[in-house]
Amino acid sequence: MPPAQEPPLPPHSSPSPPAEPNNTPEQLNTAEPGAAEAALLTCCGSHLWARRLVAHRPYPDLDALLAASDEAAYDLPLADLAEALACEPLRPVAPRQGMYSAADTALRAAHAAYESRFGHVFVICLDDVPPTQALDHLLAGIRARLANDPEEERVLAAEELRKLARGRLTRLVHDLNSPYVPV
Repeated sequence: MPPAQEPPLPPHSSPSPPAEPNNTPEQLNTAEPGAAEAALLTCCGSHLWARRLVAHRPYPDLDALLAASDEAAYDLPLADLAEALACEPLRPVAPRQGMYSAADTALRAAHAAYESRFGHVFVICLDDVPPTQALDHLLAGIRARLANDPEEERVLAAEELRKLARGRLTRLVHDLNSPYVPV
């Protein structure tokens, strides 16, 4: 019997890291500053955030890197937060298999309303949400947050970016430590 295929991932989430990864960010610690910054920018689009993490290397383990990431993200100036938000992709969720998705249409409309109101893409970390519930969670989140005032939403968007960066950093470290070598 062929293995079951996992459903496509919704925006702002990714698969869980391997079960027993090597949690030492050694390659990130030893990379040239420019290469380390470029790798970190794939996790959060703020150059200030990435430079802060590069400047505080080496990190003894993933937990230390994540703590530094949190610290660097907590007080990002507005311009740097805007830079990070501008780097976030707007990836619409694919309709559920076999259904014309009214939810897809609703999601596109909600994204447009959000961007019009707040001037940036909607970000939400769905790493802990089962894929079958991600679309509903995303729609509920964007609809609820549309009612926020701009300052409240800035704080929430910054917190979601911080969570996204943590997940992406974890995956980056696991990917850099992967024994896989392409042929």
